[in-house]
Order: sequence, then structure tokens, then C-alpha cells
Amino acid sequence: MTNQTTWDAFTKNFLGRSPDWYKASIVSFLVLNPVILYFAGPFALGWILILEFIFCLAMALQCYPLQPGGLLAIQAVALGLTTTEHVYLEAVNNFQVIMLLMFMVAGIYFLKELLLFTFTKIVLKVKSKILLSFLFCAVSAVLSAFLDALTVTAVIITVAFGFYFVYHKIASGKQFDEAHDIASADDHELSEEKVNDLEDFRDFLRSLMMHGAVGTALGGVCTLVGEPQNLLIAEKANWDFVTFFLKVAPVSMPVLVVGLLTCILLEKIKIFGFGGSLPPTVRKILEDYDSYEAGKRTQSDIARLWVQGITAVFLCLALGFHIAAVGVIGLSVIVLATAFNGITEEHQIGHAFEEALPFTALLVVFFAIVAVIHDQHLFKPVIDWVLTLEGTTQTSAFYLANGILSMISDNVFVATVYINEVRAALDDGRISREVFELLAVAINTGTNIPSVATPNGQAAFLFLLTSALAPLIRLSYLKMVWMALPYTITMSIAGLLSVIYLL
Repeated sequence: MTNQTTWDAFTKNFLGRSPDWYKASIVSFLVLNPVILYFAGPFALGWILILEFIFCLAMALQCYPLQPGGLLAIQAVALGLTTTEHVYLEAVNNFQVIMLLMFMVAGIYFLKELLLFTFTKIVLKVKSKILLSFLFCAVSAVLSAFLDALTVTAVIITVAFGFYFVYHKIASGKQFDEAHDIASADDHELSEEKVNDLEDFRDFLRSLMMHGAVGTALGGVCTLVGEPQNLLIAEKANWDFVTFFLKVAPVSMPVLVVGLLTCILLEKIKIFGFGGSLPPTVRKILEDYDSYEAGKRTQSDIARLWVQGITAVFLCLALGFHIAAVGVIGLSVIVLATAFNGITEEHQIGHAFEEALPFTALLVVFFAIVAVIHDQHLFKPVIDWVLTLEGTTQTSAFYLANGILSMISDNVFVATVYINEVRAALDDGRISREVFELLAVAINTGTNIPSVATPNGQAAFLFLLTSALAPLIRLSYLKMVWMALPYTITMSIAGLLSVIYLL
């Protein structure tokens, strides 16, 4: 076997990517950036590094950004653009955000049974598609404001996947209690009538999933636990839960109203892929299955739901009264929900951390890139220029800049960069506390609202797109962008007008 053949086999079979993709990446890693550093200096290389990192985020569907982004972070340290001490300091300064992702998301994992029960009842009890879509969007928003957008998205995905699983199983001639592998399900096994029902069912689920995903963004912007960057902004501004809500409310509340009205309008006029209803035959199957599951529910199952409900109330009260750091509250939720539900084995608890830890690791990579930005003063010219603006022009510029970058990148990364630079301007005396708080609100809303345009900007959207449900309901990248477009337009404009006239 030749060296070329060996390399191709290694990259394809072991690394799981095409040889050309890895060759290009390695050439860039080993040759391009050091050459730029030698000829153009660290400032130019720093900007090249940021563009490379944003490209990694934009290509998240091809490769999770942790690996290529991590290589760039390692390279940045090796080339002297920052130091390991500074990377560590950035992580320590943002430890509350790390704890939020580690413990709060894991805590909500143990409340999933209650959340699944709630969403299932909403879907089956509400007959009007317009009302159902409104409730899906509104409930997702409320839950995301107190829980976490990524976790709420995971719950509605589980609900939709379960519905699809049940219908396809029964339509294929199986019984409720028979095993069935949905991954190997073949639509050709279904009759023509059932295939048509399945396509209508897919339309129905697609629209619900998009309404729910947008709802997580509407609620996620409102409170410091809705999105990871919110806590980062709140920490820099020294805002507690209630203060954060009140500061952001002049923008977040009008956007919430506009988002919900957009939801109703889309279902009413049935454009951009919305408006599909649940076929009666599918509804009958799902209702029969819900009755079947209710008949199997034991007193122990009901007790678990009560425990989770009480824990959820504790969570909301603990956040509202700020009795502890958010991560500590999340850890207490883990303890309460597991202890009183009899979950005492290590492997049972370990599953709860699988969703959050990859993104937590990626967040630390964000901090490494942020350390480069600080050490090389990359954003100083831009920030200095924006700070020369005054009044609504200044806050509008921050809102638009954060929004546009978040559409193609990741809102956590963008918010981290901008809030650190604005905080540095406050510490240096270049801006007043009042101006800092206005800019903090503009950064928060700018990164949370326009970022619904693409799956790249919102982690919850990306999670939906890369889930096992997406191919089943025919939800592609372009389809998601198309369906999110009316929300992007109405919510972004509402946010901008609120920043101009209400802040």
C-alpha cells in the first residue's frame, strides 16, 4: 500500500472525513498562519484567526466546531498570540457560565418527563392549529426564560420524534407494545393513503418544531438563564435575575409580542411552509396511544411527575429570588430531582451531562479566541469608532453589528467578544455606567434576536437541525432558513425599533 493510499484510508475510515478536507485543514494549520505571522505580524494574523474560527462555526454541520476551533486555539498559543495563563483566566472569569451549562442543563434533563407530559397534552388536547402553534411558541418561550433554550428544544424534539415513531409503527401494521426501529422504517411499506397522511404529518411537525425553536429564542433573550451569553453579560454588568429582566424588557417584551403575532399570522395565511394541520387519522392513532400510556401509568409514575413539578417550582423561585449562583441552583435541581425519584446510580446520572459538556468544551475554546482578541487589541479600532457615536445611533450600531455577526457565527462567541470590550471601555473611563448598560442590552438583544436567521447563530436551532428528527420530517438547512425568514424580519425590525425608541 502506497503512502497516499494509507493516508486516504486513515482519513476516511479513522477520522471520518474526506482526505481533501483534512489535507486543506492541515496545510492551513501548519503553513498558512505561521507565514502570515512572519510577513504581516500578529494583528493581521489575529484577524485571520477570527475569520477561520467563524468559518469553523459556519461549517458546524460538516464538523463540530470543537475540533477545528480547538486546533486554532492551540495554534494561537503556540504562535504567541496569547498565553495559556490568559486562556485560564478567561475561563475562571466566566466560571458562572460554565457552571450554568454543566449543571443547569443537566438538572433540566431530570425534569424531561414532566415537560414531555405537558407538551404531549398540549398537542392532543388543542384542536385548532393556530392556537396550538401559538401555545407551542409561547410555552417554549416561557420555559426557555426559566430553564434553558437548548434543553427545551431537546424536549420538543423528543415529543415530535415520539409522535412520528408511534404513527409510523401503527401505519406499518405494528402494535403499540411491539418493538420497531424507526431508523429502518421504509415509507414504501405504507399504502398510498397512509403515505399522503405521513407527508401531511411531516408538514405539521415541521411547522410546530420551527414555532417551538423560535419560541426558545423569544424566551431566551428575556432572562439571564435563557442563553449562555446572557449570564456572561449579566455578570459583567452585575445584574441579578430580576434586574436583567427589567433592563432587557424594553426590547425583549415588544419582540415577544411581535414574534407571537407572527406565529399566528403565518398559520393564518399559510406561507413559508406553515399552516399544515394534523390529519384526523394520525390524531386518532396518537390519542389511542396516549390513552394506552395513561392506562399503564402507575402511582409511582404519577409521584415522579409531582416531584418534578415541585422541583420546577423551586427552580423558578430560586432564580427569581437569586438565592445562589445559577450553576449552584442547577446542581440543587439535580440533587432534588434524583434523590426523590430514586435515581441513585452513577450511570443514570451521567446521561444528563451528555448534551451540555460538548458545548461547554467549545465555550472554553471561545474564551481562548477571546484571549487572542484581548492580547492583540483586535477589536479596539472598531469599538473606539462605535464609541464615538452617540445616543440611539450608538446602541443601534451595536445591535446591528451583533445581529449580523450572530447570523453567520455563534451568538455566544459574538456576545463574549463585545461585552468584554465594552466592559474594558467602562473600566478605562471611556464610557459612563449608563451608556454601558444600554450597550449591554443592545449586545444581548442583538445576539439573541437576529440570530434566528440561520442554524449557525442559535445553538437550539443547530441542535434541531442535527437531530435524528430533522431527516424524518424533511427539515433541511435551507428549509429551516426559509421558514425562519419571516420571524427574522419581523423580530429583528421590532428589536431595532425598540432599541431606538424604547431604550
